[in-house]
Amino acid sequence: MSYVKGLRCRECGAEYETAPRTVCDCLAPLEIVYHVDAWKKVVTREKITSRPPTLWRYRELLPIDREPVTSLTSGFTPLVPAPRLAKALGCHKLWIKNDAVNSPTLSFKDRVVSVAINKALEFGFRVIACASTGNLANAVAAHAAAAGLESYVFIPEDLEEAKVLGSAVYGAKLVKIRGNYDQVNRLCSQIAGEYGWGFVNVNLRAFYAEGSKTFGYEIAEQLGWRLPQAIVIPIAGGSLITRVRKAFAEFGEIGLVEDKPVKIYGAQATGCSPVTVAAKRGTTEIEPQKPSTIARSLAIGSPADGFYAASSILNSGGAGEDVTDAEIVEGMRLLAETEGIFGETAAGVTVAVTRKLIQQGQLDPGEETVLAVTGNGLKTLDAVQGKLDLGVTIRPRLEEFEAQFAKVLHPSSVAVG
Repeated sequence: MSYVKGLRCRECGAEYETAPRTVCDCLAPLEIVYHVDAWKKVVTREKITSRPPTLWRYRELLPIDREPVTSLTSGFTPLVPAPRLAKALGCHKLWIKNDAVNSPTLSFKDRVVSVAINKALEFGFRVIACASTGNLANAVAAHAAAAGLESYVFIPEDLEEAKVLGSAVYGAKLVKIRGNYDQVNRLCSQIAGEYGWGFVNVNLRAFYAEGSKTFGYEIAEQLGWRLPQAIVIPIAGGSLITRVRKAFAEFGEIGLVEDKPVKIYGAQATGCSPVTVAAKRGTTEIEPQKPSTIARSLAIGSPADGFYAASSILNSGGAGEDVTDAEIVEGMRLLAETEGIFGETAAGVTVAVTRKLIQQGQLDPGEETVLAVTGNGLKTLDAVQGKLDLGVTIRPRLEEFEAQFAKVLHPSSVAVG
């Protein structure tokens, strides 16, 4: 049974039947509307925990009409305590929600594509496509291959090589655009209308975005059916931060958790920070920017959900902040050196912004806080190239080892004479 009522305009409230449609007649975005009263009768903690540890344990809360038939292993990534990072940042209780190990392409985009591709099959699409800054391209290519669908991924030409290869290996048709993500996205909107393909972040965006809710559902369940006091989330298009807040609200409305406020903090790179700039001004008015940052997965100068992302931050009592490329790299290193988690540049943004917010007094170090790690560092190796100690080369001789490391070896362990 489907629990979807249809689509509703986020501005004027106009309602539409369920269809691959992205905007209202007034040009505002559409969102999914559910039968919430029906949820209350069928969605229980017991039912959820009886299911396999994937995002599909929450399937009644997602916009599909039938049981999922593909992309069945994504989600339910670890929520891990981060005491050493907490000590380094000067805060009390810190958790990492680690989508750097999501299945199958090591980013949170596996969540949104899992939902989008099952919906695409319901709608009868045979070609799946996307505009992407990298992680989404990887996810679309992999999930489409597993579903037996043809895929096209449209990317900026200067994307990290690891992410380009991580899409090409699945047999996707890559189209590199001489321009930034916003230009790529505009082209994809034209192609979607012309060819009738299923673009996950264009005509399927309303369904795709709902997959991000599972990030929030899992946090609440993994905390023992309760909500954190604060969460720090990196912002690209703005979908994740808005849907995590929606997920917390839905769990509260259904009665799965105590409904209480959670402060939402947004993190961006200084070289592309339209949402956090607005939040720091106390407004939801987004001024587009031309991206210039090593955090390419966040390099969206005109984010589709920018207004709603800023609203989520301000209405929750949170804040937005941005950090430089140098701070991003330091954040990546700090996360890896303290907790053994190698996150991509977006993770470096999240960690560095958290440190900055604590130093500014905007994030209470005594509050239980979750940091969102949304992608794997193996995808952005170029960001740390030339910035790490790659060690020394010696011959296989004990005396050469001891000569190199005499200052750090215990005196009793160094051979004498």
